[in-house]
Amino acid sequence: MKVTIDLDQLLADGEISQDEHDRFSQFAARETASLAFNILLGFGIAAVSGGALALVPTPTTAIILGSAVGATGIALTHARVAWWMVLANICVVVGALLFGGGVIVAGEGSVGALLLVAAALAGGAIVAQNAFLIVLAVLALASCLDARTGYRHAMYAPGMNEPALTVVLFSVFSVATYQFSKRLAAAYQSLALAAARTGVILVNFGFWIGSLWGDQWESVDRVIPAGLFSLLWAIGLIATGAWGWRNNRRWVVNAAAIFGGIHFYTQWFERLGASPATVLVGGLAALGFAVGLRALNVERTASRDRTV
Repeated sequence: MKVTIDLDQLLADGEISQDEHDRFSQFAARETASLAFNILLGFGIAAVSGGALALVPTPTTAIILGSAVGATGIALTHARVAWWMVLANICVVVGALLFGGGVIVAGEGSVGALLLVAAALAGGAIVAQNAFLIVLAVLALASCLDARTGYRHAMYAPGMNEPALTVVLFSVFSVATYQFSKRLAAAYQSLALAAARTGVILVNFGFWIGSLWGDQWESVDRVIPAGLFSLLWAIGLIATGAWGWRNNRRWVVNAAAIFGGIHFYTQWFERLGASPATVLVGGLAALGFAVGLRALNVERTASRDRTV
């Protein structure tokens, strides 16, 4: 467990002696030097990999470099040397990105290539115990359903051609991974929870897009209207938030609140448009919503402290 403390403030308050302050400060200086050294090495590895890829710009080069760098990171992780842990995580992430990019380009973005990347990322996440990689693995799975993001000048946009299928599949996925996390050791439980939370975000994105454009299933000639998505999304957010509150899952409560706000404003401006009046009322509602969410978090924290 890591704890962040203000040594100067503790000394001023008389909580620690000058000798303790000096001794702990030495530990902090040593940790800072280790962090800087590891980051410099990480940048060097990324630069060498990027230069090699630029010299031989092929998917095969990216796959080989990614495999080598990722394997180095995993080896450093299992060496359990605290000095190298930051470098190990940098190598694992850089290697995974290189490998995944090479496979996707070589496979021309096919479902098979995306599944291979998802499996490789999940495997690397488990071996290196890296939550960032497990998040990327879930996003790679979502890409199999043509989920994506786009960028133009000063604008980012999510895209999803199968919002209904995304909602159903990743709802099941999130529930399953959450239940599975209860049976895992603490080190791996965090990975399963990260996967479940990513699934929850994807479910909400599916509802968001569906609430704007609906979903048309050409294979069965059926259209799911946007209004149905909006209604089910609202019900789901209320039910999920209530479950999170009862089970002291603050992340779930906050996620439900955030996407509840997104849902409200999406429908508000979609139906009423943007005008001085709607912006004013919407802004007042946002302030009230933020104050209420803050009060709920404070109350939950105080309640938890009373029971400890």
